[in-house]
Amino acid sequence: MSSNPTESRPLLAVAAGRGRVLQAVPENVTAGQITGLRAENQIAALRVTEWPTYGTPEWLQLSPEDPRTYAATLEAAELHRRAETERQRLDDLADSDPVAWYREITAEANAEAAKRGRELAARRTAEEIRVARDNANNRPPHQLRATPGWPPIAIPGQPGRYLTHGQENSA
Repeated sequence: MSSNPTESRPLLAVAAGRGRVLQAVPENVTAGQITGLRAENQIAALRVTEWPTYGTPEWLQLSPEDPRTYAATLEAAELHRRAETERQRLDDLADSDPVAWYREITAEANAEAAKRGRELAARRTAEEIRVARDNANNRPPHQLRATPGWPPIAIPGQPGRYLTHGQENSA
């Protein structure tokens, strides 16, 4: 009933099996980073490496005593904490430097637009397709020319008339 961690989930399972106790708090860390370390250590102490995503039917079917229940809950709390931290960071950036905020929140969209722009630039436009189609349909009629040594050519739209090299015959 366990699910594989996805890229959007924090990699708390990496801490599983280490089981080390956090003896000292590293210098220059934020409360959020300490909380993340604590979550990793708690997951490690549970000795589980996989668990279902919080709130899924698989998670609901776990026993409350199953350590995977707690691991999924810790993971959800850590995801929420990280999302709130990021939201607050972006709000602060918007207040202090709107240009940098705009550049940051549009960077991914700009990169995708540049990538798609190159792809689209390589394609023909609707106008180019329309002109090519019109030119293909409106080109002048083919001028029949007989080739020396080849049989006569039937003239389209004129039954019984043939074109031979150097002259036109009627049959």
